[in-house]
Amino acid sequence: MADKQISLPAKLINGGIAGLIGVTCVFPIDLAKTRLQNQQNGQRVYTSMSDCLIKTVRSEGYFGMYRGAAVNLTLVTPEKAIKLAANDFFRHQLSKDGQKLTLLKEMLAGCGAG
Repeated sequence: MADKQISLPAKLINGGIAGLIGVTCVFPIDLAKTRLQNQQNGQRVYTSMSDCLIKTVRSEGYFGMYRGAAVNLTLVTPEKAIKLAANDFFRHQLSKDGQKLTLLKEMLAGCGAG
């Protein structure tokens, strides 16, 4: 089963799905971080990250935490798809007969994908 090669379109789809999941999980945290950073010293609306998320859900609803996420989803999905497929390509090119890659070769594959 480990010898079976996965097609390039399947790798791109898997990478795109991974990007979507990553943005979906991280976006509310990034939203809270940005709102906390944008506070003025005299006008502190939020005291902590959890306070910011709770107030956002109360005032804007659950999907208010994802307002503006469409841009990130549109840009990150193809980026992750290409990077993960490229990383797999470079890992395959650097491996010898399916042996485990050395740390240096792992780093080279990551650099090539980036």
